[in-house]
Amino acid sequence: MPEADPRFQQAIDLFNTQEWYAAHDVFEELWHETADPERRSLQGIIQVAVAQVHLQRGNSRGATILFGEALGRLQRPGTPDLGLDLDCLCRSVRARLTALQQELDPETCTVPALLFRD
Repeated sequence: MPEADPRFQQAIDLFNTQEWYAAHDVFEELWHETADPERRSLQGIIQVAVAQVHLQRGNSRGATILFGEALGRLQRPGTPDLGLDLDCLCRSVRARLTALQQELDPETCTVPALLFRD
């Protein structure tokens, strides 16, 4: 279970301080050591982080693709939430994806964050 690994909290902290590339690196380490279905959750989170890196670099096409793939993974029935509010994450990702698809500025939308479930 990745939630029990101290790197999980480290990755969440990096994600929530918008250190997207560093968060990606730590989550990817965990991803390599994790089996499905938790692996799918981590991959979706990694895709969100990489989409944000693409946005920072001006690659809106790459961000659009990865946001879409992340939503597909994170919203798939049976995807574990890892103790996180994935619905909240998906709402912000969906808003950014919609903005990109409408050729609007995704930075006007809520920044994706990883919050713990109540």
